[in-house]
Amino acid sequence: MKGDRDLLADLYPPIEPNRHGWLAVDSLHKLYWEESGNPKGVPVVFLHGGPCAGCAPVHRRFFDPGHYRIILFDQRGAGRSVPNADITDNTTQHLVSDLEDLRKHLNVERWLVFGGSWGSTLALAYGQAHPERCLGFVLRGIFLFTIGEVDWFMHLMGRIFPEAARMFRDFIPPVERNDLLHAYYRRLTSADPTVHLPAAQCWCTYEESCSRLMVEPGDPRLSSAVLAMARIEAHYMVNQGFIEEGQLLRDIHKLHGIPATIVQGRYDIVCPITSADQLARAWPGAGYHIVPDAGHSAMEPGIRAALVGAANRYRSL
Repeated sequence: MKGDRDLLADLYPPIEPNRHGWLAVDSLHKLYWEESGNPKGVPVVFLHGGPCAGCAPVHRRFFDPGHYRIILFDQRGAGRSVPNADITDNTTQHLVSDLEDLRKHLNVERWLVFGGSWGSTLALAYGQAHPERCLGFVLRGIFLFTIGEVDWFMHLMGRIFPEAARMFRDFIPPVERNDLLHAYYRRLTSADPTVHLPAAQCWCTYEESCSRLMVEPGDPRLSSAVLAMARIEAHYMVNQGFIEEGQLLRDIHKLHGIPATIVQGRYDIVCPITSADQLARAWPGAGYHIVPDAGHSAMEPGIRAALVGAANRYRSL
């Protein structure tokens, strides 16, 4: 549609993958991956949010296809990876290992790492484990997976979006509301679709309602995508991201000297700007771009433009 093309005019034109496949990373999980753009170009890997939001065709469009070898993949349990919405052996450490398996499978020596929201968390964890494999970083909507950030998501976003928070809270019976996270987790991990699907829909509606400065109507997610998003997010939150408190800031020295750009919406309610500010101050030389009229979503105009601009600046790598 013409309106859609005009809306996304700050992105590169749509492209199709050159090749794609599934990579078995253990006896259970197979990860969907794809490559677009220049097969001989500079590799860039896109890390989607969530955990478990999955990749979409629009994510190819942040990158100059004449310059970049664009690599997208769906993390464990997400998107086209199988099994869907599965939390078995699904931890930050497993995902870091999966990234290395994918890099080797695709014969990539080093790559630019591009991630937003949970993708920024995974990018930092991967980079600190394998700094020698990272050409640079483009990170959006910083989430460091601290106890405070999880508490903000579960309880305090309602200071800005009280209607969404009330809906999220009231889905749970009053007797369980003293621990919303575990109340949702019990429902989301139930085998009964009549239990887990309504909980997943409520969780995702809450998050989406708080994600944009200007809320826009969107296509409803498939039930499988809603379940994956909510179940695996809750799984990671219950387990504090499978990282130590403060770990990603503590170990940021391992990335000193590697080019980095941080893009943050001033009015990001899901991942408040405090975390981006802390990361920027702890990372000498990192570029820090605050978008003054944006929230959390990568699809907001100012965020889109800043991410495309950051990727373009790294074409000299």
